[in-house]
Amino acid sequence: MTSSGIGRPPIFLKFRSSTPLIVSTVAIGLFTDLFLYGIIVPILPFLLSSRIGVPPQDTQAYTSILLAVYAGSSVLYSLPAGIIADKLSSRQTPFLGGLISLLGSTILLSVGQSIGSLIGARILQGISAATVWTVGLALVLDTVGPDKLGVTVGSIFSVISIGALLAPVLGGIVYDKAGDGAVFGMGFALLGVDLLLRLVLIEKKVAAKYVATDEETGSSSEEEGSSTATEIFASSSDEETPTMSEQTPLLTGQTKPTAEYEDLTPYILHTRPRSYLPILPCLRNSRLLTCHLITLTQASTLGIFDATLPLEAHYLFNFTALRAGLLFIPLVTPYLVLGPVAGWGVDKWGPRPFAIFGSLFLSLPMFLLQIVKPGGAEEITKMCAILALCGIALPMISSPAVVESSRVMGMYHRANRGYFGEKGPYAQLYAVNSMVFSTGLTLGPLVAGLAREKWGFGAMGVGAGIWAVAVSGACYLRIGQKIKPRTTSPKEGKGKERGQ
Repeated sequence: MTSSGIGRPPIFLKFRSSTPLIVSTVAIGLFTDLFLYGIIVPILPFLLSSRIGVPPQDTQAYTSILLAVYAGSSVLYSLPAGIIADKLSSRQTPFLGGLISLLGSTILLSVGQSIGSLIGARILQGISAATVWTVGLALVLDTVGPDKLGVTVGSIFSVISIGALLAPVLGGIVYDKAGDGAVFGMGFALLGVDLLLRLVLIEKKVAAKYVATDEETGSSSEEEGSSTATEIFASSSDEETPTMSEQTPLLTGQTKPTAEYEDLTPYILHTRPRSYLPILPCLRNSRLLTCHLITLTQASTLGIFDATLPLEAHYLFNFTALRAGLLFIPLVTPYLVLGPVAGWGVDKWGPRPFAIFGSLFLSLPMFLLQIVKPGGAEEITKMCAILALCGIALPMISSPAVVESSRVMGMYHRANRGYFGEKGPYAQLYAVNSMVFSTGLTLGPLVAGLAREKWGFGAMGVGAGIWAVAVSGACYLRIGQKIKPRTTSPKEGKGKERGQ
């Protein structure tokens, strides 16, 4: 049975709108993005030298620049991607647009013969990354809701970590054996699979238009079982609400308080929504800022190793592109197991303990980088062990930032009816998250490359370790902490956000 005026449902509607397919499509999209990002990391120094003719002394600078250009373009496009995703009726359209940008990037990378063409390719790749991370995470939240967000994001990160693992390894192997043409051939094959999945996917809200919930079917179980984040965060009570003053109309429809939302008063925004960026007043929230600090740390850590590990491995151990790629295995492998485990733990015990301990634990391997010296098997083993410790720490800080920021924005959404529009603030939230992540990927390579050249690899690690300790302290102070309402009246607080 179909809704009036909708027409016949698409073929295989139930399968195409199922939660496993939607989550898998997003995971494959993120996997493809990271794979095509990481595939160039171990071969980039050699590509610059053999194809472009960059002198050896300039390789580190150009390597860092190309990694930073990718992240910089992602920073600039993330917020527009979030705005577009919130304005369009379907998230699938921008999701497909991101793939087209990624295809163009891969073509340029495969045939480019100049620094300018490689920079253009990385710009397109950054635009694609901004789109897939912003729209993809919003689509996941729409599909599974906030209660399962931690384990879902953790599982997705576990899957996409395979891409981060396979890309440097396969890139190094295939480049050594068959050249860069074969390397990018793998990328085009993966793009074909990704395109097929994105075309097949049907969002649940679109599928719901075709599935009637009448007395015969009772309810559309699949759509009901995976209600959107907007419905969960902002569902209205069936009971009538009292009349409120001009200063507090946004609380109408508030449901009965739960343990998660005992007091929404601190989250009332006494300001008119910005036409394009209603999320801006929320960014003063210290919990949100700390979440973004965690994301910045995670991304900059990945950027540090992307920019410096291949060159440092060549300096310390005389490694080729293949062997440099293999060094990424101990860094990424722990994600395969710990990603969903950490996400499940965040859902069960909250983001706070994982954010605090994960950031503190990350400082340990960063401090230890200074003990690795030029040498043979023993020194290589030291490096692998340190990278494995980093791989254990990173999944502990990946899920808390996403879950905590989604909870905070959920409370803003519930406390301010209609302020963020029909779809809520989540695409814009993940756009800001993508901007911060890309900023980390920008700053990580630039700062790490400069620090390595001036003070050495070990000193660079000490600086990163001190930063991680500071982030752990910020998490202790802010993550999971409730905001106390101010005692000023609504009139006195007009134009300001309470509790900030």
